[in-house]
Amino acid sequence: MNSTDSVAGRRPASPAWIPQIRLYQDWLHRTRGLAFDSYDALWRWSVTDLDAFWASVWEYGGMKSPTPYSAVLAEERMPGARWFPGAQVNYAQQVLRHADAAHAAGMAAIISEDEQGWIRELSWPELKRQVAALALTLRERGVQRGDRVVAYLPNVPETVVAFLACCSIGAVWSVCAPDMGLQAVIDRFRQIEPRVLIAADGVRYAGRSMDRSQVVASLRAALPDVQTLIVLETPHAASRVADALSFADTVARDDAATAAFVPEWLPFDHPLWVVYSSGTTGLPKAIVQSHGGVLVTGLSVVLHSDFGASYSSNNPGERFHWYSSTGWIMWNVQVSGLLAGTTICLYDGSPSGSKDHPDWGVLWRFAARHKVTILGAGAAFHGNCMKAGLSLAECGDLSRLRAVGTTGSPLPEDVQRWGSAQFAAMGTPDIWWLNISGGTDLCGNFITGNRELPQVPGRMQCRQLGAAVEAWNEAGQAVTGEVGELVCTRPIPAMPLHFWGDAGNARYLSSYFDVYPGVWRHGDWLRIDADGACTIYGRSDATINRAGLRMGTSEIYAAVEALPEVLDSMVIDLEFLGRESYLALFVVLREGLVLDAALEARLAAAIRTSLSPRFVPDQILQAPEIPRTLSGKKQEVPVKKLFLGHALEKVVNREAMANPQCVDWYVGQAALHAARRQG
Repeated sequence: MNSTDSVAGRRPASPAWIPQIRLYQDWLHRTRGLAFDSYDALWRWSVTDLDAFWASVWEYGGMKSPTPYSAVLAEERMPGARWFPGAQVNYAQQVLRHADAAHAAGMAAIISEDEQGWIRELSWPELKRQVAALALTLRERGVQRGDRVVAYLPNVPETVVAFLACCSIGAVWSVCAPDMGLQAVIDRFRQIEPRVLIAADGVRYAGRSMDRSQVVASLRAALPDVQTLIVLETPHAASRVADALSFADTVARDDAATAAFVPEWLPFDHPLWVVYSSGTTGLPKAIVQSHGGVLVTGLSVVLHSDFGASYSSNNPGERFHWYSSTGWIMWNVQVSGLLAGTTICLYDGSPSGSKDHPDWGVLWRFAARHKVTILGAGAAFHGNCMKAGLSLAECGDLSRLRAVGTTGSPLPEDVQRWGSAQFAAMGTPDIWWLNISGGTDLCGNFITGNRELPQVPGRMQCRQLGAAVEAWNEAGQAVTGEVGELVCTRPIPAMPLHFWGDAGNARYLSSYFDVYPGVWRHGDWLRIDADGACTIYGRSDATINRAGLRMGTSEIYAAVEALPEVLDSMVIDLEFLGRESYLALFVVLREGLVLDAALEARLAAAIRTSLSPRFVPDQILQAPEIPRTLSGKKQEVPVKKLFLGHALEKVVNREAMANPQCVDWYVGQAALHAARRQG
């Protein structure tokens, strides 16, 4: 393929690199006779003719099935769309098909590094062998299709091996990061009744080694259905966990059975994993997504992310890194690089050094050492690099880096300009910012990038192919150039099959379809401009979103209100365009008590221990009361809107409140907050 193959109407591509989305369009032209004079025309085709678009993604992405599918979209409805009935797939099979060609080209499957500088490289044949060895062990332990295997593991190669081994035999995977508190992990894993637990007995983060052996023992005790415990032994644990298999021993197997192992063919809609996205009440939502849905949607995301097979003649040595913990959906996205035969680069540790020695150059030096071509991180990371006055030129040779990704929250315009100026000074004036927005809920993007479209700091370039995204006003009408609710009017293959244990889909329906039946409401404020560029203005609901990591307010309340001094509480996340997440916690204390530094420290410690340090509030305020509806619900969303500058009469109905007398206090606090922000 070369630039002379391109369809008329598009600017010439650089001979050094042809964007993946260009290659796809050229393929459409050759094989389907389809030509589009703009990205908007391509996108509109992709959301109008769903059958033709997703069939093209299946074929172009090299999806294989031993049996044909009878239809692309057999039943269009949300929820409950039926995709590719009759087809059989397996995520691990789609990954490992690259093993021979990528290895022959001299490409690694995984490159990893931790805080202490331990660098490892896992070849494709070794990845394949370890996946087979662990999969056979799971089978021998009685694991069958549909059984759940849960992991309490950091961002290391062993976690990728465990995931691929699990899904290769049809078991259902779920993972939590070791920086999460015990109760938060139990609340997630207990819902799905796992049969196997794979856990690390220690971790190192921000310069501190943390023994997790007792947490692992407590976790096993809290999960009565676990029959097998496999422990990844680390130098950070003071003692070994009893009655456990060694992870190292399970993957050491190298015999005829491992050499002959192949992933099982599974129905397209067979469950792949359970991921968690918290609502404002109750336990975290246990979201079930399918092998086929994640695969096909992931292949469409690859077109926009613009990473190709590592052994492609157009792109020798592609290396993809997206900083994430295993508890964030971006870990799943990082692993999806393997679907394209790309080398994935994992960093296990803090992206900012330690508390005593902050260092925002960690990931950039990591990228320079390992010749990373695409580096992604949360928007807050890039903002902190700017605030720290980081010089990228001092972080090493970043000449192979051609794209910088960002998600989790809106990327402020000044941060993107700062980063672009840094790269221009290093001789890379055309660095591409891949600003994306999607979520755990569909393991994909709604808003994304396109290397061929103009870049405007503060805006995202376009809507994802296949995603019928619109901004709707309060009347349920699509609007352009105005802020509205982000909705998706037609199904996407990776949308959840269901929530685990959700009788009658009640919680699923209330999470996405309560406002507009049959239309997905995502919970983001969105503006779509006339040129198709998009701006996300933060969450429209009360879910806490810290750099892309979501936590339900109910989980924070459980931690805070366990303290005897606290009678009631409410938390709001003031994420908004151009601003970092700002978490404000309101507490009502027992009579006679005053919020002092000691109690603030205890509140922060409770959240840090029970949930994660990521959700420690930026501000804690002692409130007279927590505003509630007549039915007793905390009014998180109205208070959040007050703090974001909305008029009182448009967000609060005093007649619908149980305690309207407390509203004036919040109005005053919102005014003080606005004054501080402006000052």
